[in-house]
Amino acid sequence: MMRIGIFFGGPAREREISFAGGKTAMAHINKALFSPIPIFVDSLGNFIRIHPELIFKESIREFFPPASYQTAPFSVYIESLASLSPSEYEAILQEIGTRIRPEQFKEYIDFAFIAMHGPGAEDGSIQGLMEWYGIPYSGPGVLGSAIGIDKSKQNEWLKKSVGLDKKFFVLKRDDYEKYGRETLFEQIKKEIGIPFVAKAPHQGSSIGLAFVKKDSIEDFDQAIKKCLFISEIYRQTWSTYSESDQVDLLQKMANLDEGIGFPVVFQQELYAHPADLLPALQAYFKQSVTKASIHSIHSEDEILLEAFVNGAEFSCGVIQTPKGDSVALPPTEIVIDESVEVFDFNAKYKSKATRKRIPMDASLAHLQQIQAQVKQAFDDLGFGVCTRIDGFLTPEGVVVLHDPNTIPGMSPSSLIFKQTAEIGLNVTDSITYFIRQSIRERMKAGKNYHAFRNLLAQLDQAIKSTLAEKANQEPIVLEISGETPEAFEQSFQDTKAKLIELASQGNIAYRVCTPMEVEEGEVAVPLHVAHLTKDSFKELLDSLHSGIHPLIAHTRQAAKDITAFYTIV
Repeated sequence: MMRIGIFFGGPAREREISFAGGKTAMAHINKALFSPIPIFVDSLGNFIRIHPELIFKESIREFFPPASYQTAPFSVYIESLASLSPSEYEAILQEIGTRIRPEQFKEYIDFAFIAMHGPGAEDGSIQGLMEWYGIPYSGPGVLGSAIGIDKSKQNEWLKKSVGLDKKFFVLKRDDYEKYGRETLFEQIKKEIGIPFVAKAPHQGSSIGLAFVKKDSIEDFDQAIKKCLFISEIYRQTWSTYSESDQVDLLQKMANLDEGIGFPVVFQQELYAHPADLLPALQAYFKQSVTKASIHSIHSEDEILLEAFVNGAEFSCGVIQTPKGDSVALPPTEIVIDESVEVFDFNAKYKSKATRKRIPMDASLAHLQQIQAQVKQAFDDLGFGVCTRIDGFLTPEGVVVLHDPNTIPGMSPSSLIFKQTAEIGLNVTDSITYFIRQSIRERMKAGKNYHAFRNLLAQLDQAIKSTLAEKANQEPIVLEISGETPEAFEQSFQDTKAKLIELASQGNIAYRVCTPMEVEEGEVAVPLHVAHLTKDSFKELLDSLHSGIHPLIAHTRQAAKDITAFYTIV
């Protein structure tokens, strides 16, 4: 059985999103094919084979650093414990698992499933480490990963690939710090106009994103500071705070989903822990000062500014057939509530003000145009295995692509899993796809070819064997039913939970149905995998009644070789 190291955590601000992806992989991976091994990557570059139960905690900070090192009133990440001695740090690592050095990877794993995001994880860094030690890994290679993390370069490459017509401007940090804000703002308005979007170009998960909607030098300045991860506290505000309020403010600064994270630089001094910054700020504001400017040590050297695109926002994944031909999945529309001003990290992951529509609300010709362009970009930019490419469809029918994502979000409700479900792959099948196709992709690098080829042959045979085993079984039948709408909803949610258990066993045949009234009476209607990814039973019923969209039917036909390879059809 192939040993799969599930790498999660990492140095970037997206480590909690990575943590969620690690949970998904552990829960859904095909246990008949793979033996999953959770490997936590701390923000200091250490690899720890953690105790499996820890990956199902709510947050990394629930186990690392351990509770005994979380000094009230602050909850911090390991970077804040800079005063630890090597022996103390080693004791912490031993408390959560066993440290593994890269040269030992082959003793523990046969394949690295990378669920990490952001700098160090999506930029080719960990991919290069795996290449050096001869470990096959998931996702695109070093080149595709490097392109996928650099939003500025992406625009240039997309322009060459699909003729991207989008105004953008790269603002150097040195220029921002050297020249007057008014001069720069006037130049930017002349180049790209207003409104525009400001982006930290090497972050993921919509982190370091701001929107300048009006001709305001203050809004411009705040947007740039957000993208440079600079937090400002004004004396007028601070003076109204109780010490409890001050603690809450610094805790938010330490939280990676809403703050700039620690360590920080303030007044040319490095502060690793918010408990150390607190008295420094209290003393500072006793002086006649206007504000405190606090800088994350992990910042950017430039900011990408893009002209606002008026249009429907979509996200479209691209995967490959077993032979390596690219196939675009159904474009998914991101429907954003009017209350959301900026589709940033919190809007994407924490807000209920966004929903997904598959396929997006557009003509068949426009949907196929989107698929053709994302497929072209996938091929031209050197991606492989799986990449999610976002974009806009303007009212004039122009497709504007942006932000290729080489490691899409990996929670069960993530866009990529909803899109692969449309062609018939559940989350377990999709993870198997990621692993299998990644091994095939690694064979192209001219390194360890025969070893990877043998590994691929073994996995292909194992996949065929499990499919044959399931084909010879009488499938377990699960029925979604109830006497009331509430009972149907509960049955639907219970069934989805049961399916995770059945699918992850890997060698159990099953099917799901629900009763429906037809002219002949009530019949049990078999459900497609896509029906089971809906958020509610009502959405499932709406999907059943609306039938199969022509774009979905076309995509399933294009992906038939993929579906047949990983599932029973």
